[in-house]
Amino acid sequence: MTAVSIDRTDAKILQLLARDGRMSWRELADRIGLSLTPTLRRVRRLEKQGLIAGYSARVDEQRLGVGITMFVLVTLERQTEETLKVFERRIADVPEVMSCYLMTGEADYILRVVASDLASYQRFMLDVLTRIPGVSRIQSSLAIKPVFQRAAPPIPRA
Repeated sequence: MTAVSIDRTDAKILQLLARDGRMSWRELADRIGLSLTPTLRRVRRLEKQGLIAGYSARVDEQRLGVGITMFVLVTLERQTEETLKVFERRIADVPEVMSCYLMTGEADYILRVVASDLASYQRFMLDVLTRIPGVSRIQSSLAIKPVFQRAAPPIPRA
């Protein structure tokens, strides 16, 4: 996919909304130094271009009872297109899996999985992961603590 070029004002809009997606349009306009109408026009264009993919709230996982985060390396028996598709379809339906990446290297996938405790994670591993056809190896690592998580990738400054 080709990167979309943006100017300094667009970059500032993206930075501000990535930090606070609930910011009022008036505050956004004030912070970038434009009036309301051109600000809204720019935001709508950034949405249409797909640079703003959506708006969401950051949920406090611990307050919901998530006690542990595991990073799980999954290796498949074969890397055929069908095996990959089956795994991806099945894992996408599992609410405990927060993210899934197809990898290069020794493992085929890395998952970020949340659970209330180790017993819950063990149930997930035995009841879900081991039952997906083609899974041959599972390697789990317990995250000790989150250090930081960014809301957006680096935004180029035009």
